[in-house]
Formats: sequence, structure tokens, C-alpha cells
Amino acid sequence: MKSLIKKSWSISWPMILIMFFEFLISLTDVYIAGKLGKEYQAAIGFVSQIYFIFIVVVNAITMGTVAVVSRKWGEKNRSELEIIVSSVFILAVFIGIILSSFGVLFAKALILKIPIVVHVRKIAAEFAFFYSFGLVFHYLLILSNGVLRSIKSVKKSLTTMFIVAMSNVALNFLFVFTTPIGYRGVALSTVLSVFFGAVINFFYLRELINKLVLKTDIIKRVLRIGIPSGVLQIGWQLGSTVLFLIINSLKENCVEVMAAFTNGIRIEAAIYLPAFAFNMANAVIIGNLLGENKKNDAFKNGLVTAVMGTIVVLIMTFFVIINARNIAKFLSNDSIVITETINYLYISMISEPFMAWGVILGGAMSGAGDTKTVMKNVLFSLWVIRLPLAFVFVSILGFSASYIWWSMNISILFQCFLMTRQYWKKRWMEYVL
Repeated sequence: MKSLIKKSWSISWPMILIMFFEFLISLTDVYIAGKLGKEYQAAIGFVSQIYFIFIVVVNAITMGTVAVVSRKWGEKNRSELEIIVSSVFILAVFIGIILSSFGVLFAKALILKIPIVVHVRKIAAEFAFFYSFGLVFHYLLILSNGVLRSIKSVKKSLTTMFIVAMSNVALNFLFVFTTPIGYRGVALSTVLSVFFGAVINFFYLRELINKLVLKTDIIKRVLRIGIPSGVLQIGWQLGSTVLFLIINSLKENCVEVMAAFTNGIRIEAAIYLPAFAFNMANAVIIGNLLGENKKNDAFKNGLVTAVMGTIVVLIMTFFVIINARNIAKFLSNDSIVITETINYLYISMISEPFMAWGVILGGAMSGAGDTKTVMKNVLFSLWVIRLPLAFVFVSILGFSASYIWWSMNISILFQCFLMTRQYWKKRWMEYVL
């Protein structure tokens, strides 16, 4: 048991810090937007949902890459590893350039047509335009971080993300408060910081990318695993966007609740940090162990990692509940936003341990390559449980925002149950890459 815990923790603790740095970037954006006004805070939250849809492709490629690369690393197949890494990087650059160009040309116009509050919409359009310039660099950063943790070089990824986070925070304050760029500096600081990170990671992986080879069979293998993950992320972000639209239909204080939801999900992101860190650690551990043909160890290690992560999340959940009021006041000066943020936190914290358990087991199955099962479970919970309940509660019955948060809790309980049931069936261990 000690060896399993040690193996899990050796990969998990750097991932927790990496996720913390990503959270710090997000929190800084929300904090600065809050100082500018509730419309800016609501806009940054809305655009974050849209922006994530644009990077879904690289997240999908990264998920497939982690499953394949971690398996090959376990098999100690260096020559094929170089071809895999080179192929996926060429693919990521190609797609990144296309989508980045699309964003620069059309993102602003598209967001201006979305039916949300006019002032929020105009600010969001400006954010989207600037974020688009950094899309291709963000692609390279995300993919290279995935490769680094797959080959047990997660500490290098940690160093990169520390630099990215520090530069992002510093540039945020510099651009927004000391230059004519103003609020647009929130997005510009992200563009520059992800560029720095992409360059650093390219240096780390230069020996694995020295062969500019693109093999279609490798791309097919990666996409076969990654596409379900991409569909999942698109479905999830669209669901989050739909939640914003449902909030927009509230009879009272819709802008304040939208800002509170933005704050709430950012605060929740702090709790997601260990959950997703252990999720990604589980994916690498399971991939490596299956590559070594140690199926029994893989099953046990997946459970050990899930227990560790859930305990950490439980501790953080209690911390947030105790300090909910102070945290809400830190992020906003608006009394209504503060009240709604506190209400969101008190309700949503109930489901956090269940979220962690399901997410971490999902990481194990994804690391084995069984991303379809994870996709089906999560999307069912979101689109069949969460969104219909929220719509009925608010848009039909006219209930308050609290009922949206309760619908989220109910969906997470369903998701946790489905993930646990599928994990114990052990079909994911037989997935052939």
C-alpha cells in the first residue's frame, strides 16, 4: 500500500501545484475584473466558457496523447515515442493556427450576437478578440505539458507553469492599471504568458520533436481516444454557457447572479485543483502500469489515488465553507453579488467530495484509453439531469438561483454513481490502444 501511495503522490503533488498556478491566473482575472465593475466580472466569466470551447481540440489531442505516450513510456519504446510526439505537435500547430485565425476574424462579431446583457456583451467581445491571438500558443503549452507528465517529467511542467502564472499576474496589473490598454490587458497578459510557457516547454522537449514526422496512423490512434474527450468538453462548456443563459432569464438581479456564478466557479476551481491533479496523475499512472502489463496494480492504484484526492478535496471544502463570506467579499464590492456568491458556495460545497471521487476515477479510465465511458457518464449527468432541472426550476417555475445550484448538486451525485459502477466493471483495463 505504501508503494502505491508513494507512486500516486510523486506525480500528484506537482500536478496540484500546476493546477494551483492555473487557478491563480484565473483568480487574478476575476479579481481585477471585479475591481473594474460587475459587468467586467460577468464578461470575463462568460468569455472563459467560450474560450474553452476553442481549446477543446487540443485538450482532446492531449488526452489521447497522454494515454498513448504514457503507455509507450511504460513499454520503453523510445523510437515510436519520438514519432508520436512529433506527429501530435505538427497536428496541434496546424489546427491552432486555423482556430486562432478564426477567432481573430470572427469571435468578436459572434459574441456580439449572443443574447445577454448589452454592456456585458460588448466587453466580452473585446476580451474574445484579444484571447484569440494566444490560442495557438496555448495549444502548444497544453499539449507539451501533457507530454511532459506522460514521460515522468512533471516537475519541468511545474517550472513552466510557475513562470506562466507569475508573468500573467504581473502583466495583468501592469496592463490594466498603468497602460491605455485598460481592461483588455486581462486578455493580453494571458496571450503573452502562454507564449512564454510554450517556448520553455519546446526547449524541454526539443529532443523528442527533432523528427518532423507526421504519421496518419498515429493521429488516428490519438484522435480515437481524444475525440470522446473533446466531445465531452464541448458538451460541458456548452452546458455551462446554457447555465449562463438560464441565469440571464432570472426575474431579478440576473447580472449580479451571473457575476456571483463567475466568482463561485472560480472559487470552486480551487477545490477542483486537487481533483483534476489526481485525475491527470491517475491517467499517467494507469497508462504506465498497463504499458508494463500490471493490470492488478493499475486497478488498486486508481482507487488509492481516488481516496487520496477525495480526502484533500474534503479538507478544502470545509475551508471554503468556513471562509465563504470573506472570500466573496474579496472578489466583489457589490452587496448583492457577495450575497449570491455566498449562497452558491454553501449549496455547491455539498457535492464536492462526490465530484472528486468521480473525476479521479474518470482519470484512470481515460488513462487506459476508455474515454467513451467517461464522456457518456458526464454528458448524461449534465444534459439529462442538470440542465433540464435548472431550466424547469427557473424558466418555467420562476424559482430563484438557488435551485440552479441544487440541480448541479443532483447531477454530480448521478455522475459519481455512474463512474464508480463503470470502474468496478474493469472493462477499461482491456482497452486496446
